[in-house]
Amino acid sequence: MSGNLPPLATRPPRAAPIAESLARLIGQQIADGVYRAGDKLPSLRELAQLHRYAKNTVVVAFEMLVAQGLVEPRRGSGFYVLETGRTRKAADEEPGQLSRAMDIVWLMREQLKTQPDAVAVGDGFPPVEWLADMRMDRYHQKVVRTGLGALFRYGSRFGYAPLRESLVRKLGDVGINAAPPQLVLTHGANEAMDLVIRYFVPQDAPVLVDNPGYYPLFGKLKLAGARMLGVPRLPDGPDIAALEALLQREKPRLFFTQSLAHNPTGSDISPAKAYRVLQLAERHNLILVENDPLADFKPTSAVRLAALDQLERTIYIGSFSKSFSAALRVGFIACNAALASDLADLKALVHVSSSEYCERMVDVMLRDGHYERHLVRLRQRLEAATGHALQVLDSLGAEVFARPTSSLYLWSAFPGVDDTLALAAELMPEKIIMAPGRVFSVDPTIRSPWARCNVGAIGSPRFREAMARRGG
Repeated sequence: MSGNLPPLATRPPRAAPIAESLARLIGQQIADGVYRAGDKLPSLRELAQLHRYAKNTVVVAFEMLVAQGLVEPRRGSGFYVLETGRTRKAADEEPGQLSRAMDIVWLMREQLKTQPDAVAVGDGFPPVEWLADMRMDRYHQKVVRTGLGALFRYGSRFGYAPLRESLVRKLGDVGINAAPPQLVLTHGANEAMDLVIRYFVPQDAPVLVDNPGYYPLFGKLKLAGARMLGVPRLPDGPDIAALEALLQREKPRLFFTQSLAHNPTGSDISPAKAYRVLQLAERHNLILVENDPLADFKPTSAVRLAALDQLERTIYIGSFSKSFSAALRVGFIACNAALASDLADLKALVHVSSSEYCERMVDVMLRDGHYERHLVRLRQRLEAATGHALQVLDSLGAEVFARPTSSLYLWSAFPGVDDTLALAAELMPEKIIMAPGRVFSVDPTIRSPWARCNVGAIGSPRFREAMARRGG
């Protein structure tokens, strides 16, 4: 293509200012990462049509970019972005950006990225292959057949009624007795938490959370202007003495907690702790918001606050993101009927409705006979992966906070590491993504030797080799 470019002297001079503007625009897009090293730019014809410029104007702009060392012409193919000092700087800034912005939003961005060649040691999701036998394409036709007309309208403020009926049976399996009017379907567990916060938490209100705890919850509470008070998490549940002291001093209304497969520590609450938490909640008029995103991975007999309390002082939040697909974004709230009605009204005001298509999909998947077999395989895989991950961590000399027989997460501290933020920065160039302990802390400025490790990823040879080299 470059051999056919007319000489600059033959082009109209008035094309130069317009060409300069176009060159600046494309140069900025290259600097911003819209076009990366090796990317092919749109053709001369495409850019001319897009911007309604003469083709010669676009040619001048491309020659300016070539002169600046940003692109190169390839005969018969087009113009391609070069790896320049500017593009290298953008890539090199990522580790620096880590130390500057290793916060809630950073880790959420990392969780949402798809990097096939990265080892996501700190990942919040189970390996994709664990969920492959519940592929959504197998159920789409059934969803469409169950009510095509309704899929063109907003759904009920409570959510799809048949799914709420299915959830009544599902909750009954774990010992929670609820009726459909006590259930509100949401756009994932995160919308469920958001609704609870909007309903209960005024500006500057004290709110109890697990510490370490679920970092997106911390972000939501910060947006609401709440005063977060961390209840230290122990291997068998919340620190009861610390919880009682906070209740007496601060008189909070809510305590957000995860009883089972706690994120990030992987710990489970003991029966004794569960009863003690409920006693304190009754004495201090405390509402317990129990988030149980990994319910499908745990035995139905596992201790849950909502099962012991029967939704008297508990609000139970569940989700299908971990056991079916995060793309479905279907969660739910179970609570007393009056509160459920209020939360459904709030949901309608803020979001109009949740996705009936996704809710129909989950309902079809729950009613399918394959679901129970899927749960059996999930639990078997998780137990095996947990055992293997513990062996790997032991071989690396790591300290493990809790040693459950099955948990998606293990909270680990590695020899010679007093701040996993630095470890994360060290491993990032090798495309090994950690989840440093600071992110899960109510006070993210405090150095932490701990990291959340995903049992499905911790066995990666690349991670083991990187840690062995570091230790050597």
